[in-house]
Amino acid sequence: MPIFLITPITLLFADVSIFVKRLKISVDEIVELKKSLGQHFLHDQNMLQKIADAIGDLAQYVSVLEIGPGHGALTRYMLGKKLSDFKAVEIDRRCIDYLKNEYPQLTVINQDFLKTDLAVIVNAPACVVGNFPYNISSQIVFKIIEHRELIQEMVGMFQKEMAVRIAAKPNSKDYGVIGILAQAFYDCEYLFDVPPGCFTPPPKVMSGILRMKRKIEPLGCDEKLFRQIVKQAFTQRRKMMSNSLKSFAFKGEVWETYASKRPEQLSVQEFVVLTNILSNG
Repeated sequence: MPIFLITPITLLFADVSIFVKRLKISVDEIVELKKSLGQHFLHDQNMLQKIADAIGDLAQYVSVLEIGPGHGALTRYMLGKKLSDFKAVEIDRRCIDYLKNEYPQLTVINQDFLKTDLAVIVNAPACVVGNFPYNISSQIVFKIIEHRELIQEMVGMFQKEMAVRIAAKPNSKDYGVIGILAQAFYDCEYLFDVPPGCFTPPPKVMSGILRMKRKIEPLGCDEKLFRQIVKQAFTQRRKMMSNSLKSFAFKGEVWETYASKRPEQLSVQEFVVLTNILSNG
């Protein structure tokens, strides 16, 4: 009859085996959850410090809001700034349970940021920060623009391609609708790259930090018409403005100076001029 010798080492490996099996299930569940929410958690402490330094002194803001804190990597640095009104919006219930346990002093709002009534949770002037889910990052930017009277500044992590587009200047392939609409109301600056290895799980793309700071001066034209003209112009970005905007009744000498140009050649201010041409008949 075989004799099995049970030793502490045997028990140790048995326990490890059980632990690994349990851990694998847990990690698989978490990875699946991250994919469904577009989550990539930042773990590189040097990069987190660099981002915190880029965010800088927020004492001039009444409210600061972090979008999607996840497991609180950036949150820890934000709490270190001793802000008088700092909140976080997080949709993932599992992350919220962790955050409340790890940072009991933090106010965490369990909501989808895109559905959040910002006027209820922040006061002007406010700043928004965060490692934004890449699959909704453009929607986040448009919501910030919509609430520009509340939000004076935003410092956020985006997929690099998106961040570059938002900060792009005329005469570049990245310049387009989202960049013009953002730059109409904010000064947009691409700050630096964040490599995939800084995240868990690592994304397949380069990330980047973008700052948007509210402009003081008003746009100077009908904002609704401005958006319509910009969007229509870029439906055919390689065509001349005379073709892409032929549905609008443009006329006059000033219009003629823009008619032969492509939309990517026009600055934000030139789109403002075009809007006023149409508004003024």
